[in-house]
Amino acid sequence: MASVIIPPVLSSPRDDAIQLHRAFKGFGCDTTTVINILAHRDATQRAYLKQEYKTMYHEELSKRLSSELSGNTKKSVLLWMHDPATRDATIIRQALGGEAVVDLKAATEVICSRTPSQILQFKNIYFATFGVYLEHDIGFQASGDHKNLLLAYVGTPRYEGLEVDRATVEYDAKALFKAGEKRLGTDEKTFVQIFSGRSSAHLAAVSAAYHSMYGSSLEKAVKKETSGYFEHALLTILRCAEHPGMYFAKVLHKAMKGLGTDDSTLLRVIVSRAEIDLQFIKAEYRKKYGKTLNDAVHSETSGNYRAFLLALLGPNH
Repeated sequence: MASVIIPPVLSSPRDDAIQLHRAFKGFGCDTTTVINILAHRDATQRAYLKQEYKTMYHEELSKRLSSELSGNTKKSVLLWMHDPATRDATIIRQALGGEAVVDLKAATEVICSRTPSQILQFKNIYFATFGVYLEHDIGFQASGDHKNLLLAYVGTPRYEGLEVDRATVEYDAKALFKAGEKRLGTDEKTFVQIFSGRSSAHLAAVSAAYHSMYGSSLEKAVKKETSGYFEHALLTILRCAEHPGMYFAKVLHKAMKGLGTDDSTLLRVIVSRAEIDLQFIKAEYRKKYGKTLNDAVHSETSGNYRAFLLALLGPNH
């Protein structure tokens, strides 16, 4: 899918580098200029800009940004500076304890919401950047059925097309019913096998078949039969197979609901989906919650952090 961010200006990487360097000079940083430039550059433009900046000023742009910015503005801008695959690898590494705090929920969300080709890309970058296999870190931090599912999910090549085989769909729906609602206890292996081995289109068809065959939803069966991180992983895979836009709209709503804001989730989702499907997420958010995602973000954030996220979100409609 094409990038949703349209650069408002046709400036060269060299012009951008000069403007950024100027914004860093003097007392304090002109963060508004930094945001106005970076939020409107796609992955390719950002890569050229980083290269140009290093050539001209003999320092890494990300290092300079790290010393000039702070708080959530710094976190979101630094995350944005990566290309999508490096960003995913970085988020997962941090979530699996690369920065002391383990966040299995964030690691699970990223892994289980990505396509097989995205997974292959960030797995390669993970090893090249951190010198350790992703599977090693998953094995070290996760456990039980959750670990088995994540390992199978990152290790199984899956078809990415839209064609499905009706007979296999019905077979899988029956197998999941037998493994869950039909029996006492749960046969987790069957859930792992089907959820990690089938394409998104196939799983969405299995979910529809399950409902028409048994009169209840596969999602409810997952909620009833499983729990904890394992349940979270299964639900992420299923919801992203059926409707990724709706899935991320719900994740964002939950991050902003109630007292306080879960900023790490908020910035992770907006930054990582900006060049993939943010416009669909915005549409689903408005449809489901009766207000725009921009308005929700505006009321939950402030300052430069707010300005940056709103710039990534684009027009408020």
